[in-house]
Amino acid sequence: MRLMDKAETEARLPWPALRDALEGIFRQGCEAPLRHRHPLPQKEAAEGSLLLMPAWQAHRYTGVKIVHVNPANARQPGLQAVHSVYLLSDGESGRPLAILDGGTLTDRRTAAASVLAAGFLARPESRRLLLLGSGKVAHALAQAYAARFPLEEIRVWSRRPESAARLSATLAAEGLPARAVDSPDPAGADIVSAATLSTLPLLRGADVAPGTHVDLVGAFRPDMRESDAGLVARASLFVDTRPGALAEAGDVVQAIAEGAIGPGHIAADLFQLCRGEHPGRRSAAEVTLFKSVGWAGEDLAAAVLAYETA
Repeated sequence: MRLMDKAETEARLPWPALRDALEGIFRQGCEAPLRHRHPLPQKEAAEGSLLLMPAWQAHRYTGVKIVHVNPANARQPGLQAVHSVYLLSDGESGRPLAILDGGTLTDRRTAAASVLAAGFLARPESRRLLLLGSGKVAHALAQAYAARFPLEEIRVWSRRPESAARLSATLAAEGLPARAVDSPDPAGADIVSAATLSTLPLLRGADVAPGTHVDLVGAFRPDMRESDAGLVARASLFVDTRPGALAEAGDVVQAIAEGAIGPGHIAADLFQLCRGEHPGRRSAAEVTLFKSVGWAGEDLAAAVLAYETA
């Protein structure tokens, strides 16, 4: 059985190949039940969680991401709150094939899914990216967008200016045209990608220019949001999966609760885009919005790519 640490997992998931692998799994489909969540008692903090996210393709591969969320770890310097691994097995015999670094796999497949969607929804000539957030997913998003679009500018904003400065410096050292900014104002951006833990809107419909593509990654619970209902209502709305978006995507759930849209406002999901059942962007002036909450099939596709990469 192969053991892949962070570095090897990252090396085996290059952006173009990862986008192709995700497009393939959205075309083909796979079995991916809703994630299992089990409470874990914590001695010195709020309740932790054990999350299990399985997916499989009959006679090929099975996989499960195992995630421990332990808030008490915040009390110990250098110990992160979330730890995860991915177990990939042979789908016929059940023989374990590989264990991968779960955090790296998740960050990269999340960014690759956003950029896969942007290939259908953003203007091909998009050159200016506004990135909201400064964590690991934001870092991956900057890299993934730069590998797909002819970016000439990456503006990085965070509620903590020092974090935006640190990420922009890291990206610049990687050869990307990044700089920190002090406002999440989307003016001048061709693509806006948000990966934050915000519970209040950072982006408002009235502030987004025609032709902009908005990519919302961070609000993965119903009580979180990165946009106001006006933006969701104004935009052509696309999601990774309809069940996930309608159950967990705070931007969508809250816009529905406020009466700004109904479930039918979703134009298509990523399955339909990848299968050619919806053309994606229809005009240069259209405002498009992609909202993702993640799908276990993406993890499986990434793990299979990493395992099969020579």
